[in-house]
This record gives sequence, structure tokens and C-alpha cells, in this order.
Amino acid sequence: MKIDTLAVHAGDRKKLGNYVPSTTPVYGTSSFFYERTEDLDRVFNEEIEGHGYSRYGNPTTAALEELLARLEGGDLAVATTSGMSAIHLALISAMTDRRRSVLCAKVMYGQSITLLTNILGPTGVDISFAEPCDLDEFEQVLAKEKPSCVLLEPVSNPLLRVAPIDRITTLAHEHGASVIVDNTFATPVLLRPLELGVDLVVHSMTKYLAGHGDLMGGALVACEEWRQLITVLTRTLGPNIGPFEAYLAMRGIKTLPLRIERQCQNACHIAAWLKAHPRVKRVYFPGDPEHPDIETSRRLFRRDLFGGMVSFEIKDAGRQEVFAFMDALRMIVPATTLGDVHSLMLYPAISSHRDLAPKHRERLGIRDNLVRLSAGIEAVEDIEADLDQALKR
Repeated sequence: MKIDTLAVHAGDRKKLGNYVPSTTPVYGTSSFFYERTEDLDRVFNEEIEGHGYSRYGNPTTAALEELLARLEGGDLAVATTSGMSAIHLALISAMTDRRRSVLCAKVMYGQSITLLTNILGPTGVDISFAEPCDLDEFEQVLAKEKPSCVLLEPVSNPLLRVAPIDRITTLAHEHGASVIVDNTFATPVLLRPLELGVDLVVHSMTKYLAGHGDLMGGALVACEEWRQLITVLTRTLGPNIGPFEAYLAMRGIKTLPLRIERQCQNACHIAAWLKAHPRVKRVYFPGDPEHPDIETSRRLFRRDLFGGMVSFEIKDAGRQEVFAFMDALRMIVPATTLGDVHSLMLYPAISSHRDLAPKHRERLGIRDNLVRLSAGIEAVEDIEADLDQALKR
């Protein structure tokens, strides 16, 4: 099946008794019992299908996890409470019984870097960084550090560089490292990293997958060889999403391909429009013919779509001028997230990359005049009109 069809049908319509619900119900229960205790014992031993305790599995979350695995082309998925919990679970999985060392892309979501440097680093995990768009540099660091795993985003946040993850994966495997890809920005509509040899794929399900700004969630997707380890870790650590959030996520995913196509089209139009705006200094968009990674984008992404994100620098603006621009927006929502049906504006310096020192942000190219737009599904003319009036203030 094509992803458009999988998004609508995968995971749903499991038989219950002599009837089949058209959509998966919310199983709001912490535990399950059977007429015979022997059957519960067999469920826990995984001898028969069933559920015993919702930390081990719940019918609603199981349906969502089947859907997530099918979308990414994996064999198993874990739906977690947030994207950060999914990244944490992936890192622990990749470092179990191996050297505690991570090679991370230089520019990532700020909290991912904070997790590595402030949480895992002090526990004895060696953390190193390299530029994934410079394959020579990346391979040199791989050879020197010999990490157990590599963590990167196909589309970096917020500068929207596109990493050649197929080539990085080949290099990482040659040096004995597993590869974790945060596919939140691209989604499986644009890119399925497991098909490129990536080991573990994570998402902030809060963003594009759910798509409506009404839940927190994350996802980890992997192939069969990881099942036993990830199952043990999930049951022990308990990062599981609740059944109501799982239901909302599943409902949102049904329109994912439609939403992504419209958001990508809007972002492409907006990026070209911003490049011609007198108040805009620079535009970052993976589909821009002048983007440094345009050939990588064209090679990796499906359907000639380049994502729904556009970052840009406002000319002659500092923090106060950016604040004034954000406050002047009338339709675009100035909130610290992305991927919703409505357009969103974020200021990385005070949100996604707030925990990084100003000099560190500057070295990464995240300047105080940089903002990030998540294009929604509104009429593109209305999005541009709102940007125009706010930029002219």
C-alpha cells in the first residue's frame, strides 16, 4: 500500500467478539484480566496475544504503534510520552552493552543537545559533534571517537540543512556505529530512513504526525533485530503514551499525507516570496535552488516536496525588533512548536535553542535576527499577508 492509504487504514479495525469497530476505541484502563488466570500467565509469557498491564501494552497504543511502524517501514514501534522520551529511549537502546559514546550533528534541536551534554555527559557518556553535511569531517570524527551511535536530523533545526543520511549511515556502519535519525521535520511522507539503512527512527509525534496541537507524544521505530531489547527497556522505563493521546495521534495521522503536501507547497511559495521581501536578509529553505544541500534534498525526498519549514533572518533586527515582529502577527501563531494545521512562528534564541550560550548559538549560525516559520494549511496568500504586515511594523 502507498503511504496515503496506510495512514488511513493501518492499525485499525481489529475484531472484538463478533463485531469490528470502524476506528480504534480508547481503552482507558490500566490492567486486563481473563476468565482463566492461566491465560493471563500465557499473555505475560507472550505465548498468546493479549494485554495484561498497560505499561506492557494497551489496545489503543498498540494500534497506533502498528500504524507508526507501517508508515516508517519498520517492524516495531513504541509510542512515548514525548519526542524527548523517544530520543532518550533510542540512545539507551543504542548504547546497551556497547561503548557509551555518541556522535551528534553539530546543529540539532536544542533539547537534544542538552540531553546529551547536561544529562548523559555527566553520567560518563562521551559526547562528540561533527558537521553531517561535511562527509570528510564526519568520517574523521567517526574514526577518532569510535562512537556506539550517531544521532542526527535529516533536516536540521532551525537552519534546515539537509544531511546525506544514506552516506552517513554507510560510513557509521563501517565504523561500527548505529544510526539514530530524528525524522520529525521530514516525516515518512518525505523520507523513510530505515529504507536507507538507518537503525532507529524517532519522532516528536506532537508535531507533524498528530498535526493539530492537541497532544504530546513521541515515537521510536525500528526493525526486528531491536525488538527484544526495546521491549525490555520500554517495559522497565515506562515511557508509554496514554490511550487517549494515542487515539488523538492516530486520528491526526489519517490526514498526514494531505497535510504535508499542502504545507510543503505553502512553504515553497512563502520561501520564494520572502527572498524578494525588502525586510528579509536571508532565507533558509531546503527546496531553494541556491540552498547548499539542494542536490541532497532532490535525491532523498519523495514527491518533489521539501518540507513545511522556512527560517529567515530579519534585516537589521535584534531581539527587541524580533519581539515586535512576533507581537504584530495577527493570524500566524507565535508558539514554541511546529507541524500544526495552523502556521506557527518561533524565535529559536528564546525557545528551541534557549539553553545554548549566545556565543555557541552564534557559532552555529543561529543569530538573534533568525525566526522559524512552520507553514500551515491556510491559504498561502493569507500567510504571506500576515507576514508582510508584521515585517513592515
